[in-house]
Amino acid sequence: QVQLVESGGGLVQAGGSLRLSCAASGSIRRINDMAWYRQAPGKQRELVASITVGGSTNYFDPVKGRFTISRDNAKNTVYLQMNRLRPEDTAVYYCNANIRRAYATEDVTYWGQGTQVTVSS
Repeated sequence: QVQLVESGGGLVQAGGSLRLSCAASGSIRRINDMAWYRQAPGKQRELVASITVGGSTNYFDPVKGRFTISRDNAKNTVYLQMNRLRPEDTAVYYCNANIRRAYATEDVTYWGQGTQVTVSS
């Protein structure tokens, strides 16, 4: 059994910052790519940022220069530092990880339960 548990969401004023964390636990042999997605009410889920096991990153254009994704491989944790937040960043944020479980022969993508981020104007 593998779980992804997110933390760090909340309510913040426009221009403020939040840091999201997502820790993977369970019988894990290897974690490949990790990512953050978000979904606003009435909209499709969208990729915010991703990071490879080697640390290469990719960002959704609207968050470039404001958000930073990072990971601690020793802790099986991915982070999303969000600065200069805007009301349009309001959404439920989900972490996502591609994982090879112990004794498994295939990689599986797991999702966290989501954490609400609300940015007031």
